[in-house]
Amino acid sequence: MTRQPLKFAIFGNEYQAKKSTSIEKILDYLAQKGAEIYVENAYYEFLTRSQHIDVKAAGVFEDYNFDVDYVISMGGDGTFLKAASRVGAKGTPIIGVNMGRLGFLADVLPGEVEAALDSLYAGECQIEEHVVIQVEAEGGVLAGNPFALNDIAVLKRDDASMISIRTQVDGEFLVNYQADGLIVTTSTGSTAYNLSNGGPIIIPQSSSLCLTPVAPHSLNIRPVVINDTAEITLDVESRSHNYLVAIDGRSERMTEGTRLVIRKAAHTIKIVKQRNQRYFSTLREKLMWGADQRGR
Repeated sequence: MTRQPLKFAIFGNEYQAKKSTSIEKILDYLAQKGAEIYVENAYYEFLTRSQHIDVKAAGVFEDYNFDVDYVISMGGDGTFLKAASRVGAKGTPIIGVNMGRLGFLADVLPGEVEAALDSLYAGECQIEEHVVIQVEAEGGVLAGNPFALNDIAVLKRDDASMISIRTQVDGEFLVNYQADGLIVTTSTGSTAYNLSNGGPIIIPQSSSLCLTPVAPHSLNIRPVVINDTAEITLDVESRSHNYLVAIDGRSERMTEGTRLVIRKAAHTIKIVKQRNQRYFSTLREKLMWGADQRGR
């Protein structure tokens, strides 16, 4: 029986001109394998017009209009989040090639691309399923994608004074946050905005969410870890009568009186991992845990 060629959709960062050699390696590798390659339109325009790369793609797509076996994200974690938002409930596994700096999600280095694809074709990769959360606006309208792989944050606008966020978990009152904002993070996003605001690192298998305040007015307010099956209800008051909702960094303005309900989504995001990758070793490497920073 003849095996059908694998299909790949490629997303990339149009602002990394000096790093386009990696995509050429990937395109050459996939062409040798007889793979069908589809490239996101903005990235295709960047590669062909700005970088003058001959991209032999089976097609170019916009937004969510692709049906493939795997997605390749070429960039940092921001590009990965963009790809994940486009994948949505499709269930397509994503391979993240790190063209940025830190790279918790995009963790395949440019020099490891061919080895990673070898492992993929040999069936030696692992597929991790990561929780997605969603937000609904009661009394308001969310114009964009309501799903987040990393986090959903409620934030004050610009130089406005702090906001008040009345928070309930599964219908039970938790606290009225007086702060610049509140982050609801998944375990995947715990090493992102959550971590920079003093929130805990949560291992992916823990089935947990965390509520982390941003610059709270009271020093005795601390992050709270809850089960990822919980429903979180937020009622926001602001002197400016509006606030921001940031969904994996995509911000929307909401008016006061709009109730937000955050819960786990019905779908997950699948991430391709190499079998030799371990979460704690990634933490030590990326965050330099255990490194002696004292002068010698």
